[in-house]
Amino acid sequence: MTRIQRHAIVPYTPRQMFVLVDNVCDYPAFLPWCVSANEIQRQGNMLEATIELAKGAVRKSFSTRNHNNPDEHIDISLLDGPFKKLEGSWDFLPLQDGAACKVLLDLEFEFSNRIMSAVLGPVFNTIANSLVDAFVARARVVYGD
Repeated sequence: MTRIQRHAIVPYTPRQMFVLVDNVCDYPAFLPWCVSANEIQRQGNMLEATIELAKGAVRKSFSTRNHNNPDEHIDISLLDGPFKKLEGSWDFLPLQDGAACKVLLDLEFEFSNRIMSAVLGPVFNTIANSLVDAFVARARVVYGD
């Protein structure tokens, strides 16, 4: 099992960062490895989505169910895909009276078998390690410096 924990302190509100992470359909616009992202269902604070990733010759999709506490927290759990386990969370902690925040990503994953691990492991590891930086860069584009 692999666990990745990343964080960043950003000059954006928890709401601004939450909106970027929650807007799954926008992912292909700024995540170079994401070739498609679709909402399957959104009901209250629950979102089910499918993401297709591609890097080099590797192309796979997976689906997650996200439970949201708007502007504060997103819990991620696997619905379908090449994983035995995929779960994690995003947290958006207010700083400086809410004018800034600390963004935290905590992901744990294990592939369904050794072949998937050998093929997808390095790709997904790279992707997961770059996620927080990608959302910080997107925030600069959307909200300015």
